[in-house]
Order: sequence, then structure tokens, then C-alpha cells
Amino acid sequence: MMQPKDMLKQMIDFNKAAYENAFKNMNMLQEQMEKVINTYIDQTAGMSDEGKKAAKDWASMYKKGYDDFKKLVDDNFKKMDAFFQEKK
Repeated sequence: MMQPKDMLKQMIDFNKAAYENAFKNMNMLQEQMEKVINTYIDQTAGMSDEGKKAAKDWASMYKKGYDDFKKLVDDNFKKMDAFFQEKK
């Protein structure tokens, strides 16, 4: 019979794998959209340089927020792994 802590560990491992797959897919989509938007911004004649800079800064802030969030979640998964390693 499976111990409750083993079942919990399996559930966490499953959630970690689902999280990593979702983030990988979301990152690919975000990178594709960033390329499209940058191409559009660079080719738009009516947009001021200030507007182009603002749009690119916005994309950079999004990327930083994404990276910070991913690091936070990864760190917490590492803490959970360490917790289960201590119990063995």
C-alpha cells in the first residue's frame, strides 16, 4: 500500500510537470507574439519613436515579470523536493 507522503510526492511531481509544460508552451507563444509585434512596430511608419520605445519597454517588463514568476515557482518546487528528501 502506498504511503500518504508518497502519494503527495507523486501529486506534486505531476503538478510540477504540468506547470513546466504549460510555461514552456506559454513562453513559446509569447516569444512568437513578441517577434510579430516587434516586426509590426518596426514597420509602422505612423508610430513615433517614443511610442515604439514604450511598446518595447512594455514587452521587456512583461518578460521580466514572467522570469521572476517562473523563478519563484521553481524555487518553491525545490523547497518541496527538499522537504521530501528530508523525510526519507
